[in-house]
Amino acid sequence: MPGSRKPECDYDVIVAGGGAGGVGAALGAAQKGAKVLLVEKYGFLGGAATSSNVLAYCGFFQQGETPVKAVGGVADLVLDELRGLGMDCDAFCSPTTLNWIILLEPEAVKLALDRVLIRNGVEVLLHTRVAAVARTSDRLQSVTLAGMDGRRRVAAEAFVDATGDANLAFLAGIACRVGNDQGHLQAVSAPILVGGRDKTIPIDRAAIVAGFTAYNRSGRYPTARSDGGIYTQVPRTGDMWWMMFDHAMLDLSSESFTKAEQAAREAAHDYVEVLRAHVPGFEAAYLAGTGPQIGIRESRHPAARYELTAEDILSGRRRDDAVARAAWPIEDHSIPGKPIYREIGGDGFADIPLDCLRAKDVDNLFYAGRLIGADALAYGSIRVMGTAFATGEAAGKAAAQVS
Repeated sequence: MPGSRKPECDYDVIVAGGGAGGVGAALGAAQKGAKVLLVEKYGFLGGAATSSNVLAYCGFFQQGETPVKAVGGVADLVLDELRGLGMDCDAFCSPTTLNWIILLEPEAVKLALDRVLIRNGVEVLLHTRVAAVARTSDRLQSVTLAGMDGRRRVAAEAFVDATGDANLAFLAGIACRVGNDQGHLQAVSAPILVGGRDKTIPIDRAAIVAGFTAYNRSGRYPTARSDGGIYTQVPRTGDMWWMMFDHAMLDLSSESFTKAEQAAREAAHDYVEVLRAHVPGFEAAYLAGTGPQIGIRESRHPAARYELTAEDILSGRRRDDAVARAAWPIEDHSIPGKPIYREIGGDGFADIPLDCLRAKDVDNLFYAGRLIGADALAYGSIRVMGTAFATGEAAGKAAAQVS
């Protein structure tokens, strides 16, 4: 229990990964009185919102004519901090998908997460990775952290893997599925920021569609979405946020990731040129920014004690052992540029049980965010950041109870 660590343990809970799932886990554990360490490979927190330009929290609300909240808890601490930094955090209905999202500005997210974690007593190490894991047959004992000051070993009573790529679980020797049952990975994304638009002229989606119908016939990167993509205006900056480019990933090799990053940058310039040439109001547009990296939708899936199924999601299954809700529709990006959505049935959300968050055969390792147990279709619902806050909080609270 928190406060009664074994003498050799440095922390009650160590969380790997500082995205929505990791922040949720760290805050959840801290609220239970645990001494918590969160480690993050970048120099900032936020996961896809700050590292990949995914400037929308999805999964906080159910689908429908009006937004019905599905995620609260520690995520509200983050939203309150963002409001204090001038963000309204109101539900925004995407005109493309009609899903309710929360619009973000990345610099506000970075600062808000710093402040919330410090205020709640979470120790954070940025520029730090998990390099090795020591374990017995059914428990993790310690991790070796690699940072700017070299390597050091730290021990804990429990661990949460919120890395998105299952780095902690993989190093611990836990079996991981790559992609779906056939090893196929969902496409990566590369949202961009576009500046220089004449805001007195409404964005003409039909003109975008027409421009890219031509581009996709002869352009260098013909995986642009045929519907004009998802676009909004970034709060405060006024830049256009645009999710238009998808790219197939054959495998998880460094070579494939390098090619994807290079393609995303080339495509970003091509796509802005299409706007300039074909869409009124964009004659002076320019590429204002790309993410530090591409948006990875899928990589490894570590073995959990229960896998949420497509039927669980599509039927809106309710459970007595629920610890979080999945409210985002199944969003399948198996075919680059052609997302497929499937609505959640029942009451508009599906319950997520604790066993989805528990590592198979390892008693003190928990999963958060897109690592939780889910089959290939259910994964398209649970991987979003709003749901990640909820599964992270549940994982952190469960980890804090390990003794």
